Amino acid sequence: MRVNCIGAIVFDAFDRILLVQRGHPPGMGLWSIPGGRLEPGETDAAGLRREVLEETGLHVEVGRLAGTVERPGPGGVTYVIRDYLAAVTGGTPAAGDDAADVRWCGMDELARLPLTEGLLDTLTGWGVLPR
Repeated sequence: MRVNCIGAIVFDAFDRILLVQRGHPPGMGLWSIPGGRLEPGETDAAGLRREVLEETGLHVEVGRLAGTVERPGPGGVTYVIRDYLAAVTGGTPAAGDDAADVRWCGMDELARLPLTEGLLDTLTGWGVLPR
């Protein structure tokens, strides 16, 4: 079974990336970009705006597709994750929904945080990280 998911790659004015610490499986305790499963009939843009708001308290404008990854899930599920660039348009960062924490991270912090598998390599390969 394939499950459609979305993720938001969001930077602030200081080139820090927005990360959430997962509060539930899969990836509980690990840091990742905000995102999650699409609801039936939901567009990628609507799902991305909903997920970012639920997890971080921030409103975003959805930009271009950065790339797509597939990750194995429990019970033979495959998560098909489309990650988009996005820009904050309002709100105050606060962990919500299934996020245990939310924070802006500099590029130097990324190497030290326990990230979800493949996140740093994927973002680097897509060329979306600040230089």
